Amino acid sequence: MSKRLEQPGMTRASLIARFADVLGSVERAAEQPGRSYGGHIRKTKGRLLEGMTEDIIRIAWEECGGIPHRLSIGDVKTFRVYVQDDYVRRLPTEIGNHIERNLNQHYYRAQVDKHVFVDGEFVLGVECKAYAENAMLKRILVDFRMLKSLYPGISCCLLQMESMLRGSYSSPLLSPQMGSPATHTLMSHFPEVDLHIITLLEGEREIDRPIHKPRFFKELKPECLDRAIETLAGLLEGFV
Repeated sequence: MSKRLEQPGMTRASLIARFADVLGSVERAAEQPGRSYGGHIRKTKGRLLEGMTEDIIRIAWEECGGIPHRLSIGDVKTFRVYVQDDYVRRLPTEIGNHIERNLNQHYYRAQVDKHVFVDGEFVLGVECKAYAENAMLKRILVDFRMLKSLYPGISCCLLQMESMLRGSYSSPLLSPQMGSPATHTLMSHFPEVDLHIITLLEGEREIDRPIHKPRFFKELKPECLDRAIETLAGLLEGFV
């Protein structure tokens, strides 16, 4: 499991307070001698979001009636996705025969940031991003497509602090969520991946206004956190 930046307790208020505390202090910590400024900020944001994601998932599970011990969340497991037979058959004979003789070596290690299990069954994958834009989304869709080839029934979710996907993804309280033309076009080419996109912070990310700087800080609003919890509860309630 990843090391989590958290305070005791697991409530909406504690999540909001943790978010403000970590984002409010990360720049001072990053400026300490001997530290990589950008690396420390990226690492801290990543750990913060992944820890918060776990807590949001657990809150969502309990609020839809789930028993806590039935739920488990993993972030280190990878799944082997092996080369497809029809691809091998299309190859020149010598190459195809070589692969067939060494099938156990021809695989891709697929994973996302959080793998959610209920009673040991893989039910939900969550990719966590400080922000996402459409070039990143292509990789996320491929990773989920690989996982869906093994576990067709899993739900797929992108949970991001800020959005660079354009359209309405930076307005998390908007209902219905219309998305953006480019994002919908990409997702249309991965029909097996029904990707749910959750954004925690309002407003499109601007590269020259990083939220770890006090003057550009964005509040994690209770209603945005509620929307994230509601979305995840909707994905989990069928397993209660």
